[in-house]
Amino acid sequence: MRKDQLIYPVIISEYFDDGHYYVVTSPNLEGLVTQGDSLQEAVLNAQDAIATLLQGEEYPTVQDPKNWTLEDTDRVAWITVDMSDWLKKNTRTVKRSITIPKYLDDLARKNSTNVSRVATEALVKKLS
Repeated sequence: MRKDQLIYPVIISEYFDDGHYYVVTSPNLEGLVTQGDSLQEAVLNAQDAIATLLQGEEYPTVQDPKNWTLEDTDRVAWITVDMSDWLKKNTRTVKRSITIPKYLDDLARKNSTNVSRVATEALVKKLS
C-alpha cells in the first residue's frame, strides 16, 4: 500500500435528539470530530477531517477497534483517505522563482508553454 493512502477506523454515532444526523469521532485520531446528515455525508466529511487533521503531521499507527467501547447507536467504519489526491485538491499555489537556461525560456515562449505547469508536473513525477 502507498504510504499516502491512509485507512483509519472511526466511530459513527447516530443521533435523533435535534433531528437525525451522524457524528464521527475516533480514539485513534485525537481531536477528530465531524458530522453529516446522512452516513454518506458523514463518511465524506470524515475523509476531509482526517486529511485536514493529519496534513503535515506524522501519521498515527492504526489502532485495532476491537477494544473500543461502543454505545448501541455506534458503529465502527473504516475511512480511506488518499493524502496525495486530497493535497492536490486542497493545497494553494505559491509563487516560486526558478532559473532555467535562456534557450529553454526562448523555446517555451515560442511554443506557448506554461513553465509553471511543466515544473509542477516534473516535481510531482520526481517526488512521487
